[in-house]
Amino acid sequence: MSAVGVANECVARGLERRYLQQHNERRFKQARMKTRRFGRLGWQVGEIGYGMWGMAGWTGSDDGRSRVALDEAVRLGCNFFDTAWGYGEGHSERLLGDLARAHPERRLYTASKIPPRNREWPSRRGMTLDEVFPPDHIEEYATKTLTNLGIPKLDLLQFHVWEDAWAHDDRWWRAMSSLRDQGLIGGIGVSVNRWEPANVLETLRTGHVDAVQVIYNIFDQAPEDELFPLCAELDVAVIARVPFDEGSLTGTMTHETTFPEGDWRNLYFVPENLTRTIDRVEALRVDIPGGMTMPELALRFILADDRVSTVIPGMRSLANVRSNIATSDGVSLPSRVRDRMRAHRWDRVPTEWSH
Repeated sequence: MSAVGVANECVARGLERRYLQQHNERRFKQARMKTRRFGRLGWQVGEIGYGMWGMAGWTGSDDGRSRVALDEAVRLGCNFFDTAWGYGEGHSERLLGDLARAHPERRLYTASKIPPRNREWPSRRGMTLDEVFPPDHIEEYATKTLTNLGIPKLDLLQFHVWEDAWAHDDRWWRAMSSLRDQGLIGGIGVSVNRWEPANVLETLRTGHVDAVQVIYNIFDQAPEDELFPLCAELDVAVIARVPFDEGSLTGTMTHETTFPEGDWRNLYFVPENLTRTIDRVEALRVDIPGGMTMPELALRFILADDRVSTVIPGMRSLANVRSNIATSDGVSLPSRVRDRMRAHRWDRVPTEWSH
C-alpha cells in the first residue's frame, strides 16, 4: 500500500474510533428521540417506531409487560406505532387504543392494516382484488379497527398484502379516499409482501399511496434498488420493518434454536432457512465494530439511509425498548462500516415458508 493509502487508512480508522467513542458516551444518555419527516403527509415521527406484532402474534406475549414497554417507549419519545387487525384479530389494536387514551397529552401516530379477505399472507400472483380487498371489506375492517382502537381517526390505514396488478383498479383507492374524506383515516399505505419490494412500484406511480412498508435490514437490501429512489421522487414515506430478520440479527439464535409450539417463527425458521440464516449471522459477526452489539448495528444500518422515515422493531420488554430507542442519538454510522455491510446483502425469493 502506498504512503497515501496508509494515511487514508489511518484517517478512516481514526474516524471510526471517534465514532465508537461518541457512541459509547451517548448510549447511556437517553436523549429525546430524533424525528424524521413522514413523506408528503408531513408528520414528524420518531426514527424508531414501535412494531406491535409480537404483542399478539408470538408466544410469550403478556399484556401487562406490553403496556409497561409501550408506556416507556412514549416516555422516551416514540410516537409512531404500527399494528394490524391480523395481530391477534384486533388484540394488538386494542392495546394501542389503550395507549393512545392513556397519553392524551402526546401526539401519537397510529397505523394499522386491513387483513386480506381470503386470509392468505402473502398474496399470490393471479389473486384478484375481489378475493383480497373488495371495497366492502375495506370499509368493514376500517370500522373494526377504529372500534378496537376506540379513537375517532386512524392516522395511517395500510393494506396488509399487495399485488401491483391491482394498481389501476380504482375501487381500492376510491374506498380508501372515501374513508379519508370522512375524516376516519389520515393517510393510505401499502405493506409490501416479503422479498417483493418491486411489487408496488406501479401502484406508487398512481399517486394514491402516502406510505409503503417494506422489509429492509442488513440482509434484505433490495429496497434500495428501485423502491427507495421512487419513494424519494414521489415523497412517499418509507416504514422499514423486520430490522432484525425475525430475530436472527439480534445475534441470539443458533443452529439449535427452537421455538415454542404455536410460535409463528416455527413456520419461518424451518431447518433449511435456519441453517442458512445462522451461517450468515456468524459471518456478519466479524464485521461488527468493537463496542457495538449486533442489534445496534442492525438499526444503525437502517437509519443510515435518510430515505427511511421510521423503523419499527418489535419490542416486548423495557430493556429492548431502551436499547433500541438509544440508537436514535444523532450519531451516524460511519460510511466505512456501512460499506462493509454491503457484503452481507442476501437476495432471496419468496418460497412456501416465507410468509
